[in-house]
Amino acid sequence: MATASRAFQGTFTFAPSFPYDYIALLGEGFCTSKIAAWIIRHRKFVAVLFIVMALAGAVMSVGVKVNNNLVDYLPADAPSTIALREMETMEFGGSMENARVMVPVEGVLQAVRLKDRLADVDGVDSITWLDDVADIFVPLDMMDSALVRQYYRDGFALFSLTIDTAKADGAVKSIRELIGSDGALAGQEVERAAMRGMVFAETRNAISLLLPLMIIILVFASESWLEPLLYLAAIGVSVLINMGTNIFLKDVSFITQTVSPILQMAASIDYAVFLIHRFRENRKAGASPEAAMGEAMQYSFVSISSSSATTMFGFMALMFMKFQIGADLGLNLLKGIMLSFISVIIFLPALTLLCVPILDKAKRNRKSRAYSGLSAVVYRLRWAIIPLVLIIVIPSYMAQSRIRFEYGMSTLGAQTQAGVDAARIGEVFGRERPLVLMVPSDSPSAEDALIARLAGMAGITRVVSYGSAVGGEVPSLMLDSATLSVFESGGFRRVIMYTSLREESDEAFALVENIRAAASEFYSAPDDVTYLVGQDANLYDIRDVVQSDSRVVNWIAIGAIALVLLIAFRSISLPVLLVFAIEAAIWINMAASYIQGQSINYLGYLVVSAVQLGATVDYAILLTDKYRKLRRGMRRREAITGAVGGSVGSLMVSALILALAGIALALTSTNGIVAEMGLLLMRGTLLSLAMVVFFLPATLYMLDPVIRVTTLSSKFLRKGSAEVDPDARDNQDNHEYIGGNKSDEIDGIDEIEEGERNE
Repeated sequence: MATASRAFQGTFTFAPSFPYDYIALLGEGFCTSKIAAWIIRHRKFVAVLFIVMALAGAVMSVGVKVNNNLVDYLPADAPSTIALREMETMEFGGSMENARVMVPVEGVLQAVRLKDRLADVDGVDSITWLDDVADIFVPLDMMDSALVRQYYRDGFALFSLTIDTAKADGAVKSIRELIGSDGALAGQEVERAAMRGMVFAETRNAISLLLPLMIIILVFASESWLEPLLYLAAIGVSVLINMGTNIFLKDVSFITQTVSPILQMAASIDYAVFLIHRFRENRKAGASPEAAMGEAMQYSFVSISSSSATTMFGFMALMFMKFQIGADLGLNLLKGIMLSFISVIIFLPALTLLCVPILDKAKRNRKSRAYSGLSAVVYRLRWAIIPLVLIIVIPSYMAQSRIRFEYGMSTLGAQTQAGVDAARIGEVFGRERPLVLMVPSDSPSAEDALIARLAGMAGITRVVSYGSAVGGEVPSLMLDSATLSVFESGGFRRVIMYTSLREESDEAFALVENIRAAASEFYSAPDDVTYLVGQDANLYDIRDVVQSDSRVVNWIAIGAIALVLLIAFRSISLPVLLVFAIEAAIWINMAASYIQGQSINYLGYLVVSAVQLGATVDYAILLTDKYRKLRRGMRRREAITGAVGGSVGSLMVSALILALAGIALALTSTNGIVAEMGLLLMRGTLLSLAMVVFFLPATLYMLDPVIRVTTLSSKFLRKGSAEVDPDARDNQDNHEYIGGNKSDEIDGIDEIEEGERNE
């Protein structure tokens, strides 16, 4: 083995050709032949070590705490966060209701008995029904009909519950067993409990759907039936390690837990392809397996580092969001990409060498696909493509800025039990949500005036306060501590309002503004402070924070990637062109939702935009780098057709896998936010592919003189110069993908009409 290792030492000489020269030089220094030789020599130990770490990661991932309450990710200075923090320090006798139970009953007495049984469920902190606000021994016909219909109508009783978050899963299960299939259970805490139960199952289902589809795609692009399994093993190990290391974090959001493994796998599978493809080519050149792998490890370090750089910057941009869900997801994706890189550079070579005999037996005949026809079409349509894209992009940019966004994070599909029950309760009793306003208790007159204002606001169906429950004229000293604590604690009184406005509507947000404005008006003294708590208030603050985050995330992602491209290509024009091509695809992607009349969750919009830019700009880099190399020895029309022919095969493989990841999320997730992100990712990836294959080559052709002038040491072949073999000027392409080879790069040139050749 030592002899075989020495065979490749010193045989690999790096000559920068892919634009990330600095990363390439780092790779030459880091992944030296000695390090590669050590990994190859101890390949059994390396393979076993990574497998053990993956198994440990799988075990640890079960203990990762998943947070379904995205209000926890609001900044500490958000009004809702401050209000919740203050309310938790007080000792009110009953928390805000977070669940509703509807059960068919034969009369008031049966409802009271059921209420007592619900109150005994472990995890139910408090429960409210008609008997808490009225004398149930009075005939219903003699009561206020509006009051009665809030709790009892059409043979159904509606109970308002406060469920302890820490015991919610068990409480929800017990309540469902108690009320049976005829009853209905819904509410914010019920949705969270449902999501906690579905996160791991849906992640497993998404991966189970994605893996077979990935294998099918990779089989067509491989020369051995076993190669796709090696790719998936390398990335799968890194995914398990990434999920396991989350146990060292306080918690992860349900979005991160569901989306991160899928995106990590789809965005980094190319890294494994790079290494095996180079290993295969080295073996074809006559190298032994050990020597071929040693050179491939050094060579692939450059390619993989280059490919992952822009993806990591796209994910890192999410970490600058004030809404900390961005940092949560961005950190996990960044960690995942780095672990994928390590796994491919260290684990995959060891595993591949152990499987060489099986690889050789599992060889298949794969015909090299040429894309000369597509290259010729792109060239012939070059002058029509640019105005066509501009005609689409300009209105798309305007349309995507007018999309109606949503900000809620717990949207469950209508097919779930929680979704069905919420619809049933809404049909009978309507949809009501509580808002709690805490005001200083030392000004009863201001409180009475404020309550009168609140009761008259559009959208508020009822107001429950100290005055309405026990009478404003009753001194607090005359009440027992249990009754008093429901409305008064820590120098504050609690006013509970109920609204039936559609969640996240303009009217609901306006109501939050009006309540806060009214509270500030009646409690305007310097020492007066009021707090508003509730789902609508939370969503209002999420909207403000996320909207401000959008500018930060977009500009950081664009700026960082543009800077990388500026350094990489040493060009002023190319970064602008490449970023515009992908940004245009993002605008068209979002505009499609506007045209369809669909609203988009704002968090999903930010995440997909960052992922689409970071992950698919590499497609543009690959094609542009091929064009740049070919242009040094060819005229621009031959360089364009060669770049398209040599790139489109690999681009299609990468894009299809990322698009399938989106489809897997969309089809398996019952959470509306995750499913929507999947659809946006699928559509955005395919649009980016189309922009790179059709628009980018046409623009490179048209702006060739500008690119030549604005690119340092472009060395483009000038008019009248003799054509030369570009490979004589540069080493082999450091960013070679499956699906293309050097002969493919000039396919299609012969198909261009003679008149076009003489242009």
